[in-house]
Amino acid sequence: MAPRDPDLPERVVLLGIRHHGPGSARMVEAALAAVRPEVVLIEGPPEGDALLEHLPSLTPPVALLLHDEAEPSSAAFWPFAEFSPEWRAMTWAHGNGVPVRFFDLPAAASLGEEPGDEPSEPRAVVDPLGVLAEAAGFDDPERWWEDVVEHHGSADPRDLAVAVAEAMGALREEFADQVDARTLRREAFMRQSLRKALKETAGPVAVVCGAWHVPALRVLPPATADAALLKGLPKRKVSGTWVPWSHGRLASSSGYGAGVDSPGWYAHLWECAERGDAVPRWFARACSVLRAEDLPASTASAVEAVRLAETLAALRGRPTPGLSEISEAALAVLCGGDEVPLKLVHEKLVIGERLGEVGEGVPRSPLAADLARSQRRLRFQPSLEGKPIRLDLRKDNDRERSKLLRRLAVLGVPWGRPDTTRTLGTFAEAWQLRWDPGFAVSLAGAARHGTTVEAAAERVLRQRAADAHRVAEAAEVLSEAVGCELPIAVLAGRGALDRCAAAATDAVELLGALPDLATTVRYGSVRGTDPELLRVALHGLLARGAVGLPLACRGVDDDTAERALVAVNGADDAARLAADEEHQAMWRRALLSLVGMPDAHGLPTGRATRLLWESGELDTAAVADRLHRATSWNGGTASGATAFVAGFLRGSAALLAADARLFDLVDEWLSGLAPTDFDDALPLLRKAIGDFSPPERRLLGERVLGSSGSAAVAGEWDEAMAERLSGHVRALLAGVAG
Repeated sequence: MAPRDPDLPERVVLLGIRHHGPGSARMVEAALAAVRPEVVLIEGPPEGDALLEHLPSLTPPVALLLHDEAEPSSAAFWPFAEFSPEWRAMTWAHGNGVPVRFFDLPAAASLGEEPGDEPSEPRAVVDPLGVLAEAAGFDDPERWWEDVVEHHGSADPRDLAVAVAEAMGALREEFADQVDARTLRREAFMRQSLRKALKETAGPVAVVCGAWHVPALRVLPPATADAALLKGLPKRKVSGTWVPWSHGRLASSSGYGAGVDSPGWYAHLWECAERGDAVPRWFARACSVLRAEDLPASTASAVEAVRLAETLAALRGRPTPGLSEISEAALAVLCGGDEVPLKLVHEKLVIGERLGEVGEGVPRSPLAADLARSQRRLRFQPSLEGKPIRLDLRKDNDRERSKLLRRLAVLGVPWGRPDTTRTLGTFAEAWQLRWDPGFAVSLAGAARHGTTVEAAAERVLRQRAADAHRVAEAAEVLSEAVGCELPIAVLAGRGALDRCAAAATDAVELLGALPDLATTVRYGSVRGTDPELLRVALHGLLARGAVGLPLACRGVDDDTAERALVAVNGADDAARLAADEEHQAMWRRALLSLVGMPDAHGLPTGRATRLLWESGELDTAAVADRLHRATSWNGGTASGATAFVAGFLRGSAALLAADARLFDLVDEWLSGLAPTDFDDALPLLRKAIGDFSPPERRLLGERVLGSSGSAAVAGEWDEAMAERLSGHVRALLAGVAG
């Protein structure tokens, strides 16, 4: 226990700890058991005091979530693991009937500074552990702390508090000018809270806080000085709850300011502390992880890994093997020197995937409670591990799951993401699921929209519909509303689409909204929406966009032309999949008009030509004529010809490779390009070839090879041209591969 200034009463016990360190946790438990304090003060926001009564309903890791009632998205977490010293102090106090409360700066004073992060971590310019580790000859603060604290099971843990307090006192004196104002305010509030506890009790007072703060609590200056530091702090009405947390979220790699590098390892140390078999049990678990992935990991190899880790520790003068020795032994023995399986062990065990639990009696927002009820009803529990699922929309439970995932996405909770790499048909969906404990903030923010997931999602979609100014925005709202199966939101989205379409004058904008709308039309009946309501909207957009398309492609720059090409592609798909014959014919006439317009940009014109050819509207002779005219330039530019060819090449290469006449025209044009013109054409051509699948590229290569072989047989081999063309091909493929 730390030496104290005479101003600090002897009955105050200062326990400086390392956040989320199992050695510190053991020290705290032992010290509390020896001192038997009348009250325990713990670093944390006092708004959380009212939630401490729910400790028996919690299974760590968990986090205290506090948010501004006026702006719920302004929120912060205070995480705790089973091996966190603060958690051990809370549970000891609760189990022994001792009052416990948080005594750090209120959350009301810090919310909004770093939303979603833990705001009460010190922001000193100096890394105190780094300085101490460097002074002791260590290049890694984590390893230094392991040696000094985590593995000193034989030493009296209370003595460690004395050593740490002395070291921190020296550091605070040396770096006093580098402590920021926020840290000073926090410590002023801690002292004010300590004064209050001293007035209310006559017996021992235990203080559990970050070791960096201990020197500032050993002296109690006049209360007026601390009051002056705290003057003018922000005031907010704050609400909160407990939420499940994860070891991954406790890791430094997650961005958590007070995180540790190896929460899973520390949990293992804590669980094995009494048995003293942490190392062999660790390698047994590592073998299980590897075998689960069909990797060899025998019991004999685990025994050998234990021996190697212990030998490494002895050679380095360490009391027991630390994580570095264990990782090296695992790499050498279990993984055969391969970093890939070692990375798997790191993710599964060193970081860990444990998810905490919060009991039913813990207060939560009505929205969060509704989500929990839905998860139970649908047998759809969250998991930290990525999980692919397939939903059959003809089954009630699967359809309800789909609705829940889509409604949560509207609320900013992307628990599931549609897997667009799998095509399963009209009545099936593929999803990738992964729960993130941080979704609790999004749920807190969404609670203002409604008390149920359904009501909140409907309100958000209706508001987005009212705020929509562009056709694409309105079409997106309509599509999401149909997927969520929210009829009122569907009507709002349809109304927004009509309003935005009436105001739109850009044909490319109108056509750009068609793909989403076409998908919505196709699946609307599955979702309980009248397809005709949606098809009428699609026909209206298609008709207006088709009329304006040719003019919209005249005299435009390359960026606008690229947008037009994408819109033409999407509109063509939409017309084929969802439009009636009358509107499909109207669309084909628009494409013919575009192709016949001499001053239209080559990208959308070339693409329109390709689409008309594939649909049979233009035969090979007609396409060859247009391609010849485009590539012969006729007073035009090389860039114009390149744009047309690039637009024509977009999509599949199979038909082009199969048609000798068109292939030869493109080949002849490409072969005749001057070096400078070819360099200018590369970006567009690479983009076109980049759309081809590997088998299609191989097919084209074989076609080129066959053409070259025929020329050689006929005695027409031109070595200079071959060398130039091979350079062209290498340049094209280099861009695609990159």
